[in-house]
Amino acid sequence: MQPKERVLTTFASRQADRVPINYLANKGIDLRLKTHFGLAPGDGEGLRKALGVDFRGIHAFYRGPKLHPDIPERGVKVDEWGVHTRWVEHASGGYWDYCDFPLQDADEETVARWPMPSPDDFDYSGIEASCHRVESYALSVGHPGVGDFINSNGFLRGMEQALIDLATDDPAGLLLADRRIDIQMEIIRRTIEAAKGGIDFVWMGEDLGTQIAPMISREVYRKHLRPRHQKIIDLAKNYNVPVMIHSCGSSSWAYEDFIEMGVTVVDTLQPEAKNMSPAYLKATFGGRLAFHGCISTAGPVAYGSVSDVTTSCRDILEIMMPGGGYCFSPTHDLQDNSPTENVVAMYQTAHKFGRY
Repeated sequence: MQPKERVLTTFASRQADRVPINYLANKGIDLRLKTHFGLAPGDGEGLRKALGVDFRGIHAFYRGPKLHPDIPERGVKVDEWGVHTRWVEHASGGYWDYCDFPLQDADEETVARWPMPSPDDFDYSGIEASCHRVESYALSVGHPGVGDFINSNGFLRGMEQALIDLATDDPAGLLLADRRIDIQMEIIRRTIEAAKGGIDFVWMGEDLGTQIAPMISREVYRKHLRPRHQKIIDLAKNYNVPVMIHSCGSSSWAYEDFIEMGVTVVDTLQPEAKNMSPAYLKATFGGRLAFHGCISTAGPVAYGSVSDVTTSCRDILEIMMPGGGYCFSPTHDLQDNSPTENVVAMYQTAHKFGRY
């Protein structure tokens, strides 16, 4: 099978020739993998081919004006949405951490005036050509931050205020989410149109769980998040493409809602979180949802030996593969503390034991 056929067959909860494989990684481990395979630092496509990855992303890039100034004296970068980040070093590298939360105390009027990127300022001119270059692969538009209320509002209002917004029906927080989601939806719509049939699925997200429990109640989810998510799912349905939704932590409590809403694939599947074990997910939702993830970035890939990685990945494949419907992928971006040899072993295991 070609990668596109393999993925779409799996999304339909049927058996392909092997499990589809995806790749997500932080910069440090990404560069080490490229060195391992003798690739140039910028050769992302070469690395995906070396790992046998079946997925590719299609993006319309922002070409508009700088809407929010950086704060160089504090080392703070500010993106087109106004999100503030600063570089934080750690033992195995570093990351851009969210800071300042400029709309934390904002009222509805302030949120309404907050500069946000226009869909007109994204470049769709190369979308069709980009699709043709990788047309044999499963092509997605979007990412786990599309449609996301809690994290994305938290980037600008702080996580505490983002959750308070949901609990108190705060009009400022609700407006912030609606403005962002409406822009994201229009960007996705224009990208799908520009792709002229090249897009295979829409990727969206909403983190709904901690490691031990739901992050919010089912009632709050159905009141505030489900209607907003449904808009994105309905947009995808208009173009006859499936939806994959990313959700971290203990999130299987929402999967029945996902099924009712028309979600095809659930992503992340942190196996260490409550009610997220591969066996539980397969037994409870297999055949009604397809799965993408399960290979923990906080488990053997980061902290075990090569043998541990091989055993863990093989065990997950044995549980999730029967009948189809499983895509092999890390739960999140592979972290910089993951040994190179462990990540290589992870992908070798998928190719060796992921065949039907």
